[in-house]
Amino acid sequence: MSRDGQNRRAYQELVKGLWRENPVFVQVLGMCPMLAVSNSAINALTMGLATFTVLLSSSLMVSSLRNLIPRQVRISCYIIVIATFVTVIDFVLLALVPDVHKELGAFIPLIVANCMILGRQEAFAAKHPVGLAAADAAGMGGGFALALFGLGGFREVLGSGSLFGVSLFGAHFEPWVIMLLPPGGFISLGLLLLVLNWVRSRRTQRSEDLVTAQGNPSR
Repeated sequence: MSRDGQNRRAYQELVKGLWRENPVFVQVLGMCPMLAVSNSAINALTMGLATFTVLLSSSLMVSSLRNLIPRQVRISCYIIVIATFVTVIDFVLLALVPDVHKELGAFIPLIVANCMILGRQEAFAAKHPVGLAAADAAGMGGGFALALFGLGGFREVLGSGSLFGVSLFGAHFEPWVIMLLPPGGFISLGLLLLVLNWVRSRRTQRSEDLVTAQGNPSR
């Protein structure tokens, strides 16, 4: 494959996770942390970046060692690699942002069990060179982080009238407390999925109408 072809393939792998195959809004993966820690923008952003870092680091490692890992124990090896990077991230967050680390609680160690991360190792990183594995991980991890931050920001704005702790609407705003509770997570996710699916269906319909119009120039 030529250099241009490789760059184009890497770009496609990067972009697909951000929109077309977003792990949250399309594949509906990682719902446990998505709903549990998205009651504020800072918690959601921290969890998103932590997951992004673990996914990218694990994919680079697995892709680099893909020809050395015995097939019979590949899942165990992937889990060990993922758990190693999760431990590093856990200690880094504890040292740098102890308050946020305390609020996230057990959900940082539970990144090890995130099916999106293990799934990308098995489905992609273990079968492709480092460059493509990095692009795939960056796209999927970035898509997950953006979705998590979007949900966290949405819930914080409606639930407390602030974003990153900064008041947006003044003292007269009546917070929708339910948005900060577990039911608010399901409601917010449902609303976001509804809007995104509507946008996607509209784009698909416009594309189909354009193809139809091009196939019938007399119209």
